[in-house]
Amino acid sequence: MKIRILVRLKPGVLDPQGRAVHHALDGLGFAGIEDVRVGRMIELEVADGTTDETLAKMCEQLLANMVIEDYVIERAGEQG
Repeated sequence: MKIRILVRLKPGVLDPQGRAVHHALDGLGFAGIEDVRVGRMIELEVADGTTDETLAKMCEQLLANMVIEDYVIERAGEQG
């Protein structure tokens, strides 16, 4: 089963990479960009019986820095 983990900085945490992208878009003439936040997507192929609890433990112990990041788990065919 395919799983996507979307990891993003929590609101209020400074995002220097997002600011750099925002500045670059402005420099290229793209108007109307109010904010940019950069995150990452991790794709996993897991056994069909893998539980939500196991996926959450993976995120909390390794895939996301829970102090500054939030995560969303998407199963194949779902979007959230």
